Amino acid sequence: MSVLKIAVQMDPMEAVDIKGDTTFALSLEAFARGHKLWTYEAPDLRLEGEKLSVSARSIDKLSRDEGDHVRFGSRELLDLSEVDVVLVRQDPPFDMSYITACHLLEKLPESVMVLNDPAEIRNAPEKILVMDFPDLMPETLITADEKAIRAFRETHRDIIIKPLYGNGGAGVFRVRPDDENLASLLEMFLAGRRVPVIAQKYLKDVRKGDKRIILLDGEPVGAINRVPAEGEARSNMHVGGVAEAIELDDRDREICARIGPVLKEKRLLLTGIDVIGGFITEINVTSPTGIQEVKRFGGADIAVMFWDWVEKNRT
Repeated sequence: MSVLKIAVQMDPMEAVDIKGDTTFALSLEAFARGHKLWTYEAPDLRLEGEKLSVSARSIDKLSRDEGDHVRFGSRELLDLSEVDVVLVRQDPPFDMSYITACHLLEKLPESVMVLNDPAEIRNAPEKILVMDFPDLMPETLITADEKAIRAFRETHRDIIIKPLYGNGGAGVFRVRPDDENLASLLEMFLAGRRVPVIAQKYLKDVRKGDKRIILLDGEPVGAINRVPAEGEARSNMHVGGVAEAIELDDRDREICARIGPVLKEKRLLLTGIDVIGGFITEINVTSPTGIQEVKRFGGADIAVMFWDWVEKNRT
């Protein structure tokens, strides 16, 4: 395989958790294969006429040396039409900066493989795409209507409220039937913005764990279980969730069989779905995590599988 030129759109590489970050694992595997890597952040993009370029740093060293895992070359203006692969891996929030970056990346010629497809990730916010599968989900409401949210709580009693465009468990609240904070939460979420929030029926099975299933080209390739810390409603590892080994069950396979072909058709190569008690709650399409934990528990090396797929399918 010839050497690939790979530009990684991400949060700062020097700040990642090398033991858990999926983007780091993907980049490390590409670097080990001898490919040439650059990193940049979404605001570094620039479109002048038809030319999309970016102020990027080349990666001269990438390793698992704690405290010295990355070394950069000098910053340069990189013509993205001349690279082979662009990895879109920055964390949400799904805001105008995020949306603009997707629009800009669509300007690239077909000779550049952009993963995941920027038009599709722009059109598939993680908490909205999942609404295409209502029979696989817990009861869910997306709205900025305070009365509708109150009625939803009256019906389902114990609910979760979270930002529609957040990530990593930030801003996720459990609101029990007797919780007096609902009005304050709605003021915080809705005041001045009127951006919808998402409300879901609380699933008690979250105490047993929130299963993250990783799919590659629409096929499940690994899973971990994320168990919330004591006294915590959220299972995200960013907020103290503990990863455990787990196998897919029949319900997981049913969910993947339904969702996988849609992800493949949308050119969403690497995705992560969240399943609690047999119900899917999110489809993560931008920067899903979990591949290092899958490997750590004896599962597949998904970074290897990812680059095998890229090298095989790049035109």
